[in-house]
Amino acid sequence: MMVLLRFIYNISHLVKPGPSFVCSSFHCTNKSLHSSGLRMTAPVANDVTSFLDKVHQLMIRECLEKGKSRDGKVVEFLQPEELQKEMQFPVGDNPESHDKLLELCEKAVRYSVKTGHPRFFNQLYAGVDPYSLAGSWITDALNTNSHTYEVAPVFLLAEHYLVQKMCGIVGYKDGDGLFNPGGTFSNLTAVHVARYQYNKQVKKTGLFGMPRMILFASDQAHYSISTAASFLGFGLDSVVMVKTDERGCMDPQDFKSKIQETKAKGDIPFFVQATAGSTVLGSFDDLNAISAICQEHGVWLHLDAAWGGGVLLSKTYRHLMSGIEKCDSVAWNPHKMMGANLQCSVLLTKQKGLLLESNANRAEYLFQPDKFYDTSFDAGDKSIQCGRRADAFKLWLMWKAKGDKAFENEVDKAYENSKLFIKKLKQREGFRLVLENPQCTNVSFWYIPPSMRGQTEDEEWWKRLGQVAPKIKERMTKAGNMLIGFQPVTNKGWVNFFRIIFRNPVNEQDLDFIIEEFERLGRDL
Repeated sequence: MMVLLRFIYNISHLVKPGPSFVCSSFHCTNKSLHSSGLRMTAPVANDVTSFLDKVHQLMIRECLEKGKSRDGKVVEFLQPEELQKEMQFPVGDNPESHDKLLELCEKAVRYSVKTGHPRFFNQLYAGVDPYSLAGSWITDALNTNSHTYEVAPVFLLAEHYLVQKMCGIVGYKDGDGLFNPGGTFSNLTAVHVARYQYNKQVKKTGLFGMPRMILFASDQAHYSISTAASFLGFGLDSVVMVKTDERGCMDPQDFKSKIQETKAKGDIPFFVQATAGSTVLGSFDDLNAISAICQEHGVWLHLDAAWGGGVLLSKTYRHLMSGIEKCDSVAWNPHKMMGANLQCSVLLTKQKGLLLESNANRAEYLFQPDKFYDTSFDAGDKSIQCGRRADAFKLWLMWKAKGDKAFENEVDKAYENSKLFIKKLKQREGFRLVLENPQCTNVSFWYIPPSMRGQTEDEEWWKRLGQVAPKIKERMTKAGNMLIGFQPVTNKGWVNFFRIIFRNPVNEQDLDFIIEEFERLGRDL
């Protein structure tokens, strides 16, 4: 750990300001920042350097040391009205001193959730990788835009090589891809590209005069399918949900039936979003079966592997994504199972050039055809965005530092921890698994308080059980010792249950702590 902290310390000194630099928006004094565009003198710059050093020390101490310590809290929760008083959010006319700004930074860290804590299980991401963090610091310090090679040469080449690497892992021989601000954006872009591929005139003439185009997804798919339908003008009525089995996997026969029903209405089935690692249950759809149906009916097969994409790096669990090479596009979020810093999301396409064709507007002030270098690296016209963060670089640096093998070990360890936790839950009274053998590292369960054990499990009993999780979550959050999410799955008739996501490097003592903490929090309910 000390070696990693020293590496981060050295990176921070690499990116901090020197004795004199141009400050285009501010003129800094030893007390505050004032609007100007003058060159900073050495004493003034030193004051800013001192401020940044103190912020850096704060991050090392509170985020990376205490924030990862089991002796510290995951969260120190305040109600919104309390936090507003503490943080003094309104911004006034006059600048604040560096001392005041440092105080606010300390409070921001204090009252924020420590996602690097070993007992943070609330979301599909967790941990703070030091190499990814170092990459984030560098891209933020350089503050550039990933649209053209002339302003982001290193970052666009890092993205290019990562896209090639990830396409190879998926099984695309001549694929393409782009880093995006989140999995929802990647899924939306996949719908957009699929629509263009179906009818290239849509880019110019729109959907006017066309039959209704139908999108399919399982009833356990991420809600971004509905977001895409609404955002891109198809409408929510154009989204057809396909049934899932008891594990939450798409039913291929129901998918085929719904395609036939769509065609009988005169509508166009053109896109299906399969899932590899669903948000709640961690389900993996049968890509081979779904692909065969898509090929028969000319439907674009997109795979939302935002969560489950990491299993591709494991020889033990890669089989869960058998048939991925048959998908037309894949969304993969390395900030989830791979542990890169948020945000780090990529969309891969089997066919090269579609991203550029569907999005290019050839803005003359950016994408001039007569540049003196290879403009194929000007990635900006492949994206819906103009302004785009250099999110690929932190993953590139992290991958360089760890190699494929370290990622494989991390994925395998997460599965090992999830299976050990399931074993422990089965041995304890008061815990009931939602799925006995989940496909991913999502472990879902109900906690049954002592007062409800041994009773008739009728409709009223289940209604009462559904009220347990919100009460325990409130107590859990206020205690701050761990953070675990809960939710119902209404379409399967399941009341509120807890879902633990294994991504963090937890040990067996952490697993025992979780169980004992549930007993403590829920014994009197």
